[in-house]
Amino acid sequence: MSVRKHPRTPPARERHAHIAGGGIAGLAAAAFLIRDGNVPGENVHVYEKLDVMGGAMDGAGDPEDGYVIRGGRMFTFPAYECTWDLFRTIPSLEDPDTSVKAEMNEFNRIHESHAETRLMSGSRRIDASNNQLTTRHRLQMARLLATPEERLGDTRIEEWFSDGFFETNFWYVWATIFAFQPWHSVAEVRRYMYRFFQEFPQLHTMEGIDRTKYNQYDSMILPLRRWLDEKGVDFQYGCEVTDMDIVTDRAGRTVDRIHMESGDSHETVDVDPTDMVFVTNGSMTDGSDLGAMDEAPETKQTGASWELWRNLAEDNPQFGNPEVFAGNVQETKWESFTVTLHNTDLFEHIVEFTQEEPGNGLTTYVDSNWLMSTVVAAQPHFANQPDDVKVFWGYALFPDRKGNYVEKKMSECTGREILEELCYHLDCEDRLPEILEDVNCIPCMMPFITAHFQPREPGDRPRVVPDGSNNLAFLGQYAEMDRDVVFTVEYSVRSAMTAVYEFLDLDQDETPPISKYYRKPGVLLDGIKAAYR
Repeated sequence: MSVRKHPRTPPARERHAHIAGGGIAGLAAAAFLIRDGNVPGENVHVYEKLDVMGGAMDGAGDPEDGYVIRGGRMFTFPAYECTWDLFRTIPSLEDPDTSVKAEMNEFNRIHESHAETRLMSGSRRIDASNNQLTTRHRLQMARLLATPEERLGDTRIEEWFSDGFFETNFWYVWATIFAFQPWHSVAEVRRYMYRFFQEFPQLHTMEGIDRTKYNQYDSMILPLRRWLDEKGVDFQYGCEVTDMDIVTDRAGRTVDRIHMESGDSHETVDVDPTDMVFVTNGSMTDGSDLGAMDEAPETKQTGASWELWRNLAEDNPQFGNPEVFAGNVQETKWESFTVTLHNTDLFEHIVEFTQEEPGNGLTTYVDSNWLMSTVVAAQPHFANQPDDVKVFWGYALFPDRKGNYVEKKMSECTGREILEELCYHLDCEDRLPEILEDVNCIPCMMPFITAHFQPREPGDRPRVVPDGSNNLAFLGQYAEMDRDVVFTVEYSVRSAMTAVYEFLDLDQDETPPISKYYRKPGVLLDGIKAAYR
C-alpha cells in the first residue's frame, strides 16, 4: 500500500478551517483562528444545525410569547483565564469602545453578589454558612484530594462519601451550584475542589460569582458573533454535520471530506489535508425540548452532536466513547423553566419571601422532592425586555420524582403545574390561580445536561487533538484536558484555544495557565477553616 504524502503546511492565510457546531467552543475557535492565528475570516466556515449560533449560551423570546433560557452560566474572576483573554478583545454590543469583559466588570461592580438566602426549608431561611460536615466527611474530602485522579477511575460520588454527606448544607449548596448528582463522577468533584478551592469560604454567599449584564446570549454571544461577522466568517445555518471521511495511513488520521444534511439535501465538503477541522463532540443541550404553560416537554434520547461523535468513534477508538456519557438519559437529564411575568405579583413575592434582592444568587428549596431552585436575575435580563415585564429562571435536579403539591413527575408537568408546585414551596398556593394570571412559564427538558459528569475512565473523552490526528480536533465539554472542569464556559473556550494553538504551531506558553489558588497559604487556610464551620 502506498504511503499518503502530506504537502508542506502552507501559511495560515492560505488554510481553511471547518467548524462543526456553533456553540461557544466553535465561536471561540473561529475567534482565536482570526485574532491569534491570522487566518482570514472568509476561510473560517461554521456549520450549525440550528438557525442561531450560541449553543447552550442561549437566550431568546419576547414579552408576548415568553422568554427562554435553557440554562444559566456563572463566572468567576480571575479563574476563567481563557474566557477573559478572549472577551477582553471583543467589543460590547451596546458600546463598541468598551469590551465585553469591561462591561461585565462594571455591571458586577454595581451588582455585587451576596446571597442572603441560599437555602430554604419551608418558610425558614437556613444558615448555609454551617456546612454540617462531620469529621468523617472532612476525612473523606481530604482523602479525595490526596488521591490521584487516575486511581479514581469511574468511582461515583455516592461510593466515596457516606450517606449522611448528601443531607448536609454543604452538599445542597455544592450540588445546586454545580449540578452534581450522587451518581456522578467523584473524579470530577475532585477537579472542582481544586479549581474552586478559593471559593470554599463563600460558596454559601456566591460572592465570587460574576454575571453578565443580560443573559449570556445577549451579553456574550451576540457581540462575539458581530465581531466574527465583521471579519467575514462564513456562517452556515441549518447544516447538520453527520459524518466525516477519515483517511488512515502511516502519517496518522486525516479528515478529507465532511458530510452534512442541509434541508432535504445531502452535501459534502472536500477538506484539504492542511485544512483544520474542529468538532464539538456531544452537547449538553442537544435533544432539549420546550414545553409551554399548558404543555409538558418531551424527553428525547439522542441528538445530532451525539450521532456525529458515534460515527467518528466507531472506527477510531482514540476518539473516545460517547455511550459512557449519552447512554443513560435517566442519569443525565434535568429540567429548567423560564417565567415571564406581566403580572409581577409572583416575582415580588419571591423577593419578599426569600429576602433575596434580584441579582444576588440562587435559592434552593431543600424540602422540594424535585430539589427546585430559583434564580431572580437583575432586571432587565433581556435587552428587549420592557420595564413592566419581569423574568426569572429555575431548575430542578430530580425531574422524575412526584412533587410535594402536584402529584406528578416534573418531567410530565406543564409550565402551569411547575409554577403551582413552586408556589407551594413559596407558601402562596392559596393565591392560585390569580397569582399566575398573565404569567407564562416555559419548561425545558434537557436529556444530556449533566452527561459530562458521568463516571468515566481515561480515554472515554478524546484529547483535544488526539494522538495521530493530523487535522481533526475536538472541542467542548467532552474533549479531555488535564485539571480543568467541565460544565463551564471556560472549559469550552480553553479547548478552542488549545486546538487552534496546536494546529497553527502558536506558542503554547501564551495560553493562560490554570490558576492554582489552592497552593496559596492564605487560600488553603481559609478553605480548611470553611470546612470546619
